[in-house]
Amino acid sequence: MMQKIYLSDAGPKVSPAVYGFYRWEAENNASATMEKIVNLCMELGINTFDHADIYGNSQCEELFGKVISKRSFKREDLVLFTKCGLRMPNQGQPDVRVQHYDTSAAHITRSVESSLKKLNTDYIDIFLLDHLDPISNLEETAMALEKLKKSGKINNIGVANFSVFQHQLLASYLQTPIVTHHLELNLLNTSALDNGQIDYIKQRYMRPLVSAPVASGRIASGNDVTASRVRKKLQEISPKYNVDIESVAVAWLIKLGALPLIGTRDEQRIRNIANAFNIQLDHQDWYELYTASKGEI
Repeated sequence: MMQKIYLSDAGPKVSPAVYGFYRWEAENNASATMEKIVNLCMELGINTFDHADIYGNSQCEELFGKVISKRSFKREDLVLFTKCGLRMPNQGQPDVRVQHYDTSAAHITRSVESSLKKLNTDYIDIFLLDHLDPISNLEETAMALEKLKKSGKINNIGVANFSVFQHQLLASYLQTPIVTHHLELNLLNTSALDNGQIDYIKQRYMRPLVSAPVASGRIASGNDVTASRVRKKLQEISPKYNVDIESVAVAWLIKLGALPLIGTRDEQRIRNIANAFNIQLDHQDWYELYTASKGEI
């Protein structure tokens, strides 16, 4: 079983892998699939689930709420994240004409109330802002977040897809610490490591939560030059650890102190990610993979 870890010096304990519903737009039999995946995650020791108001055409939170009430999991045995900020046109949001960001106080408050109802819970463990809207009034944004925290509707505040400067900017308005930052990072996209985002997250005593840890399956099956080069190196290294190449790719992230945010609905791929926690990746193997990703370092 996975040992629970602190997300930051101020944040709650979470499972070291987190399941996120960010790829559920095209799921046909969503209710049955969700039940299967929630059960598999709990069996693997993954008790932390990441939602957003828009995931699965705005349906995922509600489906999850139903699965949880049906299975009668204890609420305190789960850690729930949800977020708002990114708005996209879909059937669930007929008023949205174009993709845009909205981190206004009104939108945040409305979104939290809606998420609580759909998730069938009284509180959200971590509420995140997904992207920062440059034209929202940040003072009002921060006050809305603090007010929701004081009321007990949210326990912690996080951010997703912020630049270092946006992260610093929001933090300067808040009295409450930001406890996590979601961003994309994998062996085929190391920009968060190269542009200082990961360093800044660590400077704030937080762990980065990284989406697309196996690059949406591209590490295993991508045909582009970088994917082929990285895969070749993973195939050389993985026999030493006696695991799938995807497990080594995720162990590379774990060595950075990152928490993988699982988005796949493929059971074997979920298990590959969970298996990464049993690997002590060698220092030089880590650099060989980084070099394969960059073409040089």
